Amino acid sequence: MVNLSESFNKMKAYLAMIGLQFGYAGMYIISLVSLKGGFSHWILVVYRHIVASLVFCPFAYFLEKKTRPKMTKSIFLKIMLLAFLEPVLDQNMYYLGMEYTSATFASATVNVLPAITFIMAVVFRLEKVNLKKVHSLAKVIGTLITVMGAMVMTLYKGPIVDILWYSHGSGHKAAAAAAVDSDQHWVTGTIMLLSCIVGWSAFFIVQNKTLEEYPAELSLSSLVCVMGVVEGGIVALIMERRKGAWAIGFDSRLLAAAYSGIVCSGIAYYMQSVVNKSRGPVFVTAFSPLSMIITAVLGAIVLSEQVHLGSLIGAGIIVVGLYSVVWGKSRERSAANSHNKQSYNNDDHLPVSDMKTIDQINHHNTPKSLHAAEP
Repeated sequence: MVNLSESFNKMKAYLAMIGLQFGYAGMYIISLVSLKGGFSHWILVVYRHIVASLVFCPFAYFLEKKTRPKMTKSIFLKIMLLAFLEPVLDQNMYYLGMEYTSATFASATVNVLPAITFIMAVVFRLEKVNLKKVHSLAKVIGTLITVMGAMVMTLYKGPIVDILWYSHGSGHKAAAAAAVDSDQHWVTGTIMLLSCIVGWSAFFIVQNKTLEEYPAELSLSSLVCVMGVVEGGIVALIMERRKGAWAIGFDSRLLAAAYSGIVCSGIAYYMQSVVNKSRGPVFVTAFSPLSMIITAVLGAIVLSEQVHLGSLIGAGIIVVGLYSVVWGKSRERSAANSHNKQSYNNDDHLPVSDMKTIDQINHHNTPKSLHAAEP
């Protein structure tokens, strides 16, 4: 029973990040449906974080009331930066890029997230690189392969590929006609998606730094959501002038705001904070290819989306590079754990001189009656 509990504790971070990819895949599909229905992504970002704030702020206030550190100017500025990088920059660029491309392509582009995060982590000294070590070499080579895959996805679109046996063949002509009109937007959409990834990577780096000063994961997540409402609301008022665009009812708009707010803002920010604090930003982003696979299947089923060959080839290259990085990270962690364990075992044995000193102290503190009873 103890071994089972220990195994679960070791797997918690992996299970959390894998489960989160299913949540993101659902968000990609639901959000795209609402956006195609005329919902403004600027307003979706605001409503999404209003829902997250209303749901998670009460929990953060009561559960971390005694452990929450005091707010300082430095922490507040970091929270403002986090709210700009993720809720404002990342999400709006993602929704714009997804409108210009597709849900499948957008989720596939996220595969480059670990590579960008790794590069930023090296720059900010959250990751160490020693090319003489195999695991460090694997991380560097994997990063280069991932960037190459992203370039393939960007520069080569390719023919349409049916990923499911029952995909609608009649949709090919319509898709081909639409592709002629959308080609001019494809590069623009890709640039927006890559901008989104840079913002998202920077978010994880700043999040890791902020947790050092403010180690209250739930409170930090809630405050990012609140500031996301403020900053996102200002941007939405500037970019979206139509008053009717703010209208929402019991439809796909409400579903998109509620689902993405609870699952992909509140829960995601909190889970990522916990794992980021213990495993680092590169580990948090290591499972993004799973989201692409799930989204591709859901997109073909729900939206009858067609997948382009360039997306599949580029995503495949990215997956190879990504897991080279993950393998390097796992070997690095194993080596660090072995070193720490060896250091602990060495420290566990006191020198002989220290043992003699302890015996002398114990002998000195022993009552005289006990000394008299000694033979």
